[in-house]
Amino acid sequence: MRTLDPGLATHLGEGVTTLCHCWKLLRRDGVVMGFTDHDRDLGFAGVVFQAGTGLEAAEVASELGFAIGGGEVSGALTAASLTEDDLAAGLYDDANVEVWLVNWADADQRLLLEVGSTGEVKRSEHAFTAEVRGLMHRYNEENGRIYRTTCSADLGDAKCRVNLADPDFSATVTVTVSDGHLGFGAEGIASFADDWFTAGQVTWLSGTNTGSAVDVKAHRAVPGRGEIMLWQPLSRAIAVGDSFRITAGCNKRFDTCRAKFANGANFRGFPHMPGNDFVVRYPLSGEPGFDGGSFFR
Repeated sequence: MRTLDPGLATHLGEGVTTLCHCWKLLRRDGVVMGFTDHDRDLGFAGVVFQAGTGLEAAEVASELGFAIGGGEVSGALTAASLTEDDLAAGLYDDANVEVWLVNWADADQRLLLEVGSTGEVKRSEHAFTAEVRGLMHRYNEENGRIYRTTCSADLGDAKCRVNLADPDFSATVTVTVSDGHLGFGAEGIASFADDWFTAGQVTWLSGTNTGSAVDVKAHRAVPGRGEIMLWQPLSRAIAVGDSFRITAGCNKRFDTCRAKFANGANFRGFPHMPGNDFVVRYPLSGEPGFDGGSFFR
């Protein structure tokens, strides 16, 4: 049960109300932003909630138990601090969100409606729609160690223990050729074998994408340089001369961990776990491997 501010409770009982919605966003990079669907800026709790952003709230659903509640917010890309490039760059992905019901005539009269995070963000030419997920969606996320054939660690973390500072597993170089947003090449990685950086990560150190990290879809070794293809185009241009750090890719399989990184002792999966195909198999006359011995020797 929510406890209403006495002043807001009295106001809600009146025939005419002066209510609006306010949204407080805390991005993962620490930036705090405020927006409101009122026609003038409001301020409370040290945050200025900007008007004129075209934001509009859809229906908000609250659920009992572990069901995921939430709603949507839509708006136009008109706020100076809310740009299409920032949305495309993922700066608003999984941002913390507070949704407030506020008496705009007296901002001290307010009610916290929802606390959650942003989910899927859909963009059109001049507008966007952002999903607001309730806190219960965290219980749908994978946490802890999972029983599966592939590794549950991330390359280079405390469980994996691969040293990504090793020059065999990373490089800091500059772009020497680029198509603008999706593919680029660098002479500094010409010595690395084909696919060495596939499934790796690029972190931009200079240029318009400075600070952002993106996943590598494919790496190809061609004469004189290495060519990188990203999973999706960047909203900001990749220019010749931009510097970046790239790390080796790992497909999280035991054979790769052992052969590519010499790190089999730290593998965090279960490579010999029988799969569905093993469960439904049956022995065939003359087929090897059914003598009671190990499948992996």
